[in-house]
Amino acid sequence: EYLQFIETLKGKPASYYAFETLYCCGLRLGEMLALTPADFDFERKIIHVTKSFQRIKGEDIITPPKTEKGIRRVLMPDFYADKMRAYIESLQLNENDRIFPFTKSYLHHEIRRGCADSGVKRIRIHGIRHSHISLLIDMGFTLKDVQEWLGHSDIKMTANIYAHQVARARAAAGGVRAGVFSILKEA
Repeated sequence: EYLQFIETLKGKPASYYAFETLYCCGLRLGEMLALTPADFDFERKIIHVTKSFQRIKGEDIITPPKTEKGIRRVLMPDFYADKMRAYIESLQLNENDRIFPFTKSYLHHEIRRGCADSGVKRIRIHGIRHSHISLLIDMGFTLKDVQEWLGHSDIKMTANIYAHQVARARAAAGGVRAGVFSILKEA
């Protein structure tokens, strides 16, 4: 569904790259909206997540991430890093200019439009983050890896949200070991 949806945004580069960033890197919406060229290390293929964007009473505010663990480095897939580098260079921004200079409401409009144009059922913006994590789990990442990737402060939160996906991935890989669900709930 995401692949169908994203095709409809190819003619709107800012929207396209915003959603690609959410999907390919698993960032929170506010973290993605706060990104500047200085946050990207294309040599090491890392995004430095150090801030979040909010609009409060009509004023654009940059704050620290949601939690202390929210300050982190996120790896970029090779194909994404190459596309994103070219996109950022095309914008000719200063190092501390926001790459995506719009609000959450703009992206909510874009996701509704893209879903309607592509014919896919409604996708929630935060659901794109969950889709990213599903991919990581399917690739064999552990809950601890996922916790660090997402910037969750507590492994229990990660386990509560994603334990069913870990169990599904293990089952697909050849069977679920006895007791896996109780182990994940204790984490």
